[in-house]
Amino acid sequence: MFKSLHSRHNKIYLDKLRQLRESRQLRQADLGKLLGRSQGWVSYVECGETTLDIIELRQWLDALDYKFLRFVRELDAELRELEKLRLRVKPGERRPRGALQQLLQAIPREKAAVVPARIRKEPKG
Repeated sequence: MFKSLHSRHNKIYLDKLRQLRESRQLRQADLGKLLGRSQGWVSYVECGETTLDIIELRQWLDALDYKFLRFVRELDAELRELEKLRLRVKPGERRPRGALQQLLQAIPREKAAVVPARIRKEPKG
């Protein structure tokens, strides 16, 4: 199941909300007052702990004097750009994630399974 709360898409969305507030030179407490909410609530939204429903998003944008449809169009364009940039991996293939995985991939499988004699435990007795 796709977990949208922890996706790159959601990070872009939340960054956009925060950047919009900051571009208006408002603190979280200032935006909270405009919305009739607390600074903590604004913080929870911006860090992804709390989600906005569509009505709350519209109120958020109205408080920042930003057009709802403009925000949605811009967000959509940014998310589509992310999709274009994402490198596709063929099914069954996995991309190495770090230097260790790259090194391990370079070693033939039959050699990777061999454990050096000094590491192997010899039977006692």
